[in-house]
Amino acid sequence: MKKISVIIPHYNGFDTLNNCISSLYNSLYNKLEIIVVNNNSSDDSIEKISDLFNNIIIINSSKNLGYAGGCNLGSKHSTCEYLLFLNNDTEHDYNWIEPLYNFIKDEDNVASVQPKIKSLIDKEQFDYAGACGGYMDILCYPFTRGRIFNNIEIDSNQYNERAQIFWASGTGFLTKKTILNTVGGFDSNLFAHMEEIDYHWKCQLLGYQVWCEPKSVIYHSGGQTLSYESPYKTYLNHRNSLILLLSNYSVLFSALLFLPRIFLEIISIIKYLVSLKPSHAFSQILALLYVVLRIDILIKRKNHINKIRKISDQILLKNIYKRSIVIDYFILGKNVFSKINL
Repeated sequence: MKKISVIIPHYNGFDTLNNCISSLYNSLYNKLEIIVVNNNSSDDSIEKISDLFNNIIIINSSKNLGYAGGCNLGSKHSTCEYLLFLNNDTEHDYNWIEPLYNFIKDEDNVASVQPKIKSLIDKEQFDYAGACGGYMDILCYPFTRGRIFNNIEIDSNQYNERAQIFWASGTGFLTKKTILNTVGGFDSNLFAHMEEIDYHWKCQLLGYQVWCEPKSVIYHSGGQTLSYESPYKTYLNHRNSLILLLSNYSVLFSALLFLPRIFLEIISIIKYLVSLKPSHAFSQILALLYVVLRIDILIKRKNHINKIRKISDQILLKNIYKRSIVIDYFILGKNVFSKINL
């Protein structure tokens, strides 16, 4: 049983972080190096946590690096070969780390494994951000086993089998430091949202797999750092999804998929306007402008991905949902994962 680094990016909120770390200390697996990355918090949460837990490692950043940059900074201070990235608004079952470790340690071709993630507010429900493992459609819209868009399922043990997935949720997943270093860490340009999808996409381009182990269970409150109703969250989600679409696929495939994706973006903007949410519509427009104006970032990402890529898009597509989850959900009424034919 090897020591594991638990890396927790943090920005404000003493009670949230205190509950998370207290829960970690109650875990059966106790060979943990707990690293909290202080993303330039404006409150006294870090001072209070330092007084309560004197054997955790605090890494202070002079600015808010977001989830991506915070995780990168924390991983640089890790002394372990396994990294457990964890949101600060999580709590955990007593025996949740060992099933993840026991699975990944014997699988050389597995990059990451995530637990079953349930809602901390309603523990019968899956969590919005991670549920029982992440998937992605061909146009780069993510969904999970247990949640499609805003439809969140009750956990009735329907997804209790271990499954290969496309992405493990940044809410909590275990990965190998050697693979993280080979990938180049999380892309700090993404700041927050979909950075874990980008990381696991690159892992698969290297030939590795990503899995969910439902024997491990954690609970997530969600929206503590950035509200689900925030226009900035809308901006990050749409911008980062477009960045992945335009840089992680081959140039030809990206070009073929860009037009149908733009069509869906326009429909979404109109929907926000009709729903009297102009700030969210404006956020989507800004996301589109970003990918048009920041070609330099797309080129830099493309060059990096071409250097590490070991498999083609044709092989990768075996792990991608080849239909549009948007059309299936909003038009065909496929609102639960069991209705999706992967």
